[in-house]
Parts: sequence; C-alpha cells; structure tokens
Amino acid sequence: MKTEKGHQSQQVLSERNADYSGSTTEEEKENDVSKAILVWRAVKLPIYSVALVPLTVGSAAAYFQKGIFSARRYFVLLASSVLIITWLNLSNDVYDFDTGADKNKRESVVNLTGSRTVTLLAAYSFLALGFMGLTWTSVEAGNMRSIISLACAIICGYIYQCPPFRLSYQGLGEPLCFAAFGPFASTAFYLLQGSTSQMNYLPLSGTILSASILVGFTTSLILFCSHFHQVEEDKAVGKMSPLVRLGTERGSGVVKVAVIALYFLLFAFGLIRALPFTCILLCALTLPMGKLVVRYVEDNHKDKLKIFMAKYYCVRLHALFGAALAAGLVVARAVTK
Repeated sequence: MKTEKGHQSQQVLSERNADYSGSTTEEEKENDVSKAILVWRAVKLPIYSVALVPLTVGSAAAYFQKGIFSARRYFVLLASSVLIITWLNLSNDVYDFDTGADKNKRESVVNLTGSRTVTLLAAYSFLALGFMGLTWTSVEAGNMRSIISLACAIICGYIYQCPPFRLSYQGLGEPLCFAAFGPFASTAFYLLQGSTSQMNYLPLSGTILSASILVGFTTSLILFCSHFHQVEEDKAVGKMSPLVRLGTERGSGVVKVAVIALYFLLFAFGLIRALPFTCILLCALTLPMGKLVVRYVEDNHKDKLKIFMAKYYCVRLHALFGAALAAGLVVARAVTK
C-alpha cells in the first residue's frame, strides 16, 4: 500500500516537473530570440499588405467599372496608406505600453527604442503626412465623398486603440477593422480612381460593395488571430479581446467558421452577379491557403510560441485572396472589352 502511494506521489511530482520544465523551455526559447528578429517583428512588414489590398482591389473595381486607372494616384495613395498604417502600429505600441499590455512584449517599438515620447511623436508625424497625401489626391480628383470615407476609416483606427476610447479593450476591434479597411477604405480608393467629369464618374456599385466586404473580412481575420499568443497578458490588464472572452479553443472554431463564411460570401456574390465569374474562379484557387489557416490554428492554438505565426498565415490568405479578387476584376474587364 505504501509502495503504491509512493509510486503515485512520484508520478504526480514528475508530471508537475514536466509541466514546469515545458513552460521554462518556452520562456527560454522566447528569451533566445535575436535582436534582428525582434526588430523584424516590430516593423511588421507583412502586415502592410492591409494598406496594399484595399487600394489594389478598389482600383481594380474602378478599372472593371469604367476602364480607368491612374498609376500616379495609385502610388501616392499607396505611400499615404503605408504612413497611416505606420501610425496605427506605432501608436498601438505606445498605448498598449501605457496600459501594461506590452510590458513583456520584447518586440514592442517602445521597449526596443526605450522612448515612449519619440515613438508617439513619430506616430503622429506619419499620420499627418499620410492624411496630407490622401487629402491632396481627393482634392485633385474633386471627390469629397472619398476623403470623408477615408476620414471615417482613420477615426475607426483612432477609437480602436487611442484614449479615451480604446474600444479594442471592449472587444470591438474586429468590427472597427472590418469597417475601416473594407467599406470605408476600399470604396474610397475606388472613388479616387475616377473624377467629377461625366466620363470618369464612378457610381457606388454592387461590385465594389461586395469586394469591400470580402477585403474587410480577411483583414479582420488577421486582427483576430493576432490575439492568440497574448491572451494571458490581455486578460491581466483588462483588455477583453474576443479571445479573452472565448478562450483559444473556441477561438479556433471561430476561425474555421470565418474562413468558411468568406468563401460562402464569395460564391453568393458570384451567384447574384455582384462579382464576375473570373473573381470567383481565381479566389477559389486560394482555398488551400484558407484550409492551411484553419488547420494551423486548430493544431497550435494552445502553443503560445507557434500560434504567434497564425496572424502571418492570415496575412498570406489576405494578400492572395486580395490579389485574386483584383486580378479577376481586371481580367473580366479585358474579356468584356
């Protein structure tokens, strides 16, 4: 009897030691990350696809509608959008540093530079420059609807993360992200490829509205998956992201439903002829990437180190799906012509 109890005690102790050594190994691995990798994470270069995709899809929709495309406007808008996204990233690091959410986040720009003030000044300098570029393009195009739409997108970004609003702490980040990058930004970029002249006037059509919904959907998925690896940190500072409320297991189920819904919407828009057949065909080719996102999150949602990469798999889906959508619109115009 004593031998049995002794054996059980040893087993429990060894299991606890295994759990402890596993968590210690994870911490050691995280601490072993090189400075170069931390800088790469801080720059978040792949995330800038969220600037490229709405602009490219919106411009492709304008080309599909009227056969017009201004390369000069496209590149001015791209540079301005990159500056706006830089503001979002830097200011997010500053305000998460203030609340303590990024206290242990080594790749935070504030932690890397050691200066909150410099990071915040740089952030708002980028915002001012980016908004100047957007305003200049809107004035040149003579389209005030577009600058109002882009201002709404920026306001969504501000109330998402900046005081006194900080709506991301209430779990409202994903709806705001959807609105900002989907209907607001994609539609504005579509309008900015046209002008006030009757020949180049672009009406709001089912095509651009459908395309903007899909762009908003894939962008929101990136944000949702970016929370998986920091659930504990968010919970500790009262940041009630959807994953803090749901947990990672149910969160992985949400990712699966979201990816299925994305392709369901795609085919639905094709059936009602809001999007041309070429868009449906080319976007359907991204299905393997969608399945990869679902499988990766399902397999790794409990592994804090591996699940960090989930958002980058979502970035790949976002970029590929957006490229396919834009290419489908351009090809459809060429075929019709």
